[in-house]
Amino acid sequence: MPVYQYRGYRTDGGAATGIVDAENVKVARLKLRKDGVFPTDVVEQGQGARRQEAGRTYAPPPPGRASLTAHDLALMTRQFATLLVAGLPLVEALGVLVDQAEKKAVKGLFADIREQIRGGKSLSAALDTHGKDFSPIYIHMVRAGEASGALDQILFRLAEFLEKQLALKNKVTNAILYPALMLIVGVAVLFFLMTFVVPKITAVFASMKQALPWPTVVLMSASRFFADYWMLLIGLVVAGIVAVRRLTGTEAGRMAADRLVLRLPLIGDVARMVSISRLSSTLATMLASGVQLLDAMDVSKRVMNNRVLEEAVEGARQNIREGETIADPLKRSGEFPALVTHMIAVGERSGEMEEMLRRVSQIYDGEVERVITRLTSLLEPIMILVMGVIVFFIVVAILLPIFEMGQMVR
Repeated sequence: MPVYQYRGYRTDGGAATGIVDAENVKVARLKLRKDGVFPTDVVEQGQGARRQEAGRTYAPPPPGRASLTAHDLALMTRQFATLLVAGLPLVEALGVLVDQAEKKAVKGLFADIREQIRGGKSLSAALDTHGKDFSPIYIHMVRAGEASGALDQILFRLAEFLEKQLALKNKVTNAILYPALMLIVGVAVLFFLMTFVVPKITAVFASMKQALPWPTVVLMSASRFFADYWMLLIGLVVAGIVAVRRLTGTEAGRMAADRLVLRLPLIGDVARMVSISRLSSTLATMLASGVQLLDAMDVSKRVMNNRVLEEAVEGARQNIREGETIADPLKRSGEFPALVTHMIAVGERSGEMEEMLRRVSQIYDGEVERVITRLTSLLEPIMILVMGVIVFFIVVAILLPIFEMGQMVR
């Protein structure tokens, strides 16, 4: 029977090394897990030298910079889980990820994680040193997977969760991209017309010794204002953006801005639904992975991206610590719809909290898609109509004096 050298760590976090005999690598890993050892590297004696990657080193990514995009993280998490299910040791699976990565920064990231594990660290501890790339949710779930001995299944759950969050983000982004592009192009065209084209045309009317129609007077005044103060206008816009960014950079400013967003018609409903969907999906995934409720709520609230809703969840978390249920403090906050609190209450009574939270997430994902589709279908014709009215006014303001001049010539 083959003999394998192994390195890993025990459930208490201590490093473990030694040898074990087993029929194959997968059986060796199972035997070690039964003995309370989580293996990071299992190599058949005599093959260690062939497993080394002589001469290949990758520099770790610079601190403070993220190396993984959301798409990269979801894809590599699923690949990682697949490799572990196939029976590869943790270090070897990370080596495969290093080989498959196309970006040098990503290669360096996973190579650094692999070396930390070889040095005796747990996977969650190694990930924690790259906080820019791996969120607290990711690290907590990996830590729960290590404690339960089901890291591969937890990684599959993580991959599904990341893919769902990415799909929701892309759905919202794609929905607002076209109207935003139309708005930018429309404003740029109007600015060009009012600043450079209209002044040259209306200069002819200014030399006329006759009263001009009121649309022409309004157009000439507006055009003169844009032509004289366009730099000031751009400066005001830039200053406004900087002021808003600084204001929202403070806790009080961010709270006020998030409260304002929630009160806006339609936009507030969409923002609330997206936040609730993120919270429900994240909380369901973490609870199903074995993370404790209070820890899961503490981490899950951060994905909502709204300070008002985060405060409501934190208040509920403190009340739960004192012995209350989840649904009651969320209901008292007034920030969560009755459907959400009712389904959570049903989940608490039935013991199917994770399933109820998944259903809440599915319901609000569908609502977000429906509302965004309706909103964009309304925005497009409204923007086209507004642009048409403005262009029509410009054309009429220019043509009216020309018609009057023609009548005078006759």
